[in-house]
Amino acid sequence: MKTLKRIAFVMLVLVLTLTGCAKRELNTRVSNTTGWNYFDEKTTNFEALEGLGNVNPYGMVPIQGGAFTVGEKDEFITAPRNNPQRQLTVSSFYMDKYEVTNLNWREYLHWMQLVFGVCAPELVKNVLPDTLVWREELAYNEPYLENYFRHPAFSFYPVVGVTWEQAMDYCQWRTDRVNELSLIKAGAIAYPPFSELMPTDDEAYKAEWEEMTGYTMDEYEVPDPEDPTQTISMYRPGYDYIRDKFVFNTEKYLLVGDYLPESGKSPKTDSYGAERKVDRTDGILVVGYRLPTEVEWEFAAYAPIAGEDGLTIEGKVYPWSGYHPRNLTKKQMGQLQANFIRGRGDMMGVSGALNDKYVITAPVDEFMPNDFGLYNMAGNVNEWVLDVYRETSFQELTEYNSFRGNIFSKVKLVDDAYQLDSLGRLAIEWTSEEDVRDFKDGDKASILPTEYVIDTTGLAELESIKKDPTDILAPKITKKTRVYKGGSWHDRIYWLNPSSRRYLDQDKASSTIGFRCAMSTVGNQIDNGGK
Repeated sequence: MKTLKRIAFVMLVLVLTLTGCAKRELNTRVSNTTGWNYFDEKTTNFEALEGLGNVNPYGMVPIQGGAFTVGEKDEFITAPRNNPQRQLTVSSFYMDKYEVTNLNWREYLHWMQLVFGVCAPELVKNVLPDTLVWREELAYNEPYLENYFRHPAFSFYPVVGVTWEQAMDYCQWRTDRVNELSLIKAGAIAYPPFSELMPTDDEAYKAEWEEMTGYTMDEYEVPDPEDPTQTISMYRPGYDYIRDKFVFNTEKYLLVGDYLPESGKSPKTDSYGAERKVDRTDGILVVGYRLPTEVEWEFAAYAPIAGEDGLTIEGKVYPWSGYHPRNLTKKQMGQLQANFIRGRGDMMGVSGALNDKYVITAPVDEFMPNDFGLYNMAGNVNEWVLDVYRETSFQELTEYNSFRGNIFSKVKLVDDAYQLDSLGRLAIEWTSEEDVRDFKDGDKASILPTEYVIDTTGLAELESIKKDPTDILAPKITKKTRVYKGGSWHDRIYWLNPSSRRYLDQDKASSTIGFRCAMSTVGNQIDNGGK
């Protein structure tokens, strides 16, 4: 009996010892440096939170980073050698499972029309995709101009005709809408008063609203519904109010002292019980949506997941395994694994035996995903990435989180007051020293000014005409030239190799270019193995 008791005692000590070893010394109950308690009303009531990061954002796939051989995976004699192999490390990040769709963009456009449609229609116009990208001189594509973006039959097709700049604005809009909803769900703020944006002809309400807010309502004339030959006056909150107070912007909410939307059902309070804003330490706000860097995009496309031996498969040419564009499994033998051109004039196979089935783009959830669960990382549409294009980028980039395109901006202040841009976001600014898009640029010609009128008419005596110092051979790659990757419905298979690189100015659009968003992680690397 005593022996059994001794065994039980030893086992208990062993369990307690093992439990103690597994317990983390650092915690959010008491300071490991001062000994003061956290969340203690008898002390400073300091709030110490931990472990709130890396919650999967809406519509995104977690991707665990790691070491990766980036660059060309085969020898293409006639192709530009602008991406030779080198090993880099990529931090964990999130990537959209699908390309941004027409439906996603129409949601964005609808919000812009609702908020700015009356007071600043030019801002709404800037959001519209360029449907003229479908027009070709020797093709009948007019139905796409009229229907591709707006018809519900194309709702889940990738949006095209958007510039890099428009895609970046969408990322910021998405960030603000997601953070706004998170704060509403947390009870920190209330829903925006969309009813205020409905036009009214009630002058008494107009006077009351203006007195309450300190802003004015705009007056405009509309046809009288009872007599269309006459007009009546309608009122709606003016542009200044919508920009300053109505539009939620994450940084504006965090930094502007007098910007505080209507309190929600359970506002946050400070250690003295006074209401306060939610801030980054509460773990409610997402880091922010953005375009993926070129290295992130290539890493995500190849999906280099280690096997049981801890090694990854090197030498993949496409996002799927092997060198063949067709599926080799018994169930789907011979089916193409992406949407692209097989050869001259062959966009989708032959009648009665269509292969990829789509003459132009395809729905974003068509074809098999890669090993990270991402759809259409080859074919369908090319995708904008964050980087500025340089042919020699591989010579200068760092060994981790490689990226060219940084502008170290800061919030714009005038007389210590924050400034807003036209969309109600905090305005930013930077100096020439903080613009490092050309940092260590190996191609010095790319920084020459090339926006000159070329004089070929013999009018050199006119001082108003500037001469291009390098004539028609002037380089056209600038700090606004951006990379796009992935291959499209209109490309041959070479461009489906994720290491291939092309470029276009950030204010240009194409029927073959769309995008998807990415997001950085916070805290620990994603520990799901990327599977």
